[in-house]
Amino acid sequence: MFAPPAREDLLSGVMTADDLLIRRAEKADADEVFALARDFGLTFRPEREAFDAALPELLANDSALLLVAVAEGRVRGYLLGFTHLTLFANGPVAWVEEAMVQSGSRRQGIGRALLEEFEQWARSRGARYVAMATRRAPEFYHALGYEASATFFRKVLR
Repeated sequence: MFAPPAREDLLSGVMTADDLLIRRAEKADADEVFALARDFGLTFRPEREAFDAALPELLANDSALLLVAVAEGRVRGYLLGFTHLTLFANGPVAWVEEAMVQSGSRRQGIGRALLEEFEQWARSRGARYVAMATRRAPEFYHALGYEASATFFRKVLR
């Protein structure tokens, strides 16, 4: 699971491993994850009925990983990602679909811990790389070794 932060991180206010637990989400986390998902959604507004239908499927999907970050007994962040096969990358790749940290809990190492745990999982599944589409926090992703790679196009289907 999550490795303890370096001494410098402890001095800068980053949570320690004793304060933060990164683990697979469970059905019991539904209310707290749903609240975070509602904060995440800009284009779409998550609806509870759809969320409740999707959660058990995601938890049972071997190609999906839904992680939660728990601090002080509360879910402070989550990450949903997948692996899938490709033809061009000579094997599977990993995709972060959603990553959200509660606004009052940012800049404490939670996002880093979630991504690092996801990267370990992706490596264990033979993924060639991890990718995501986001316009938020480019400095954060650059600091973790991510680089801008492509333009993201989408079409909302109605």
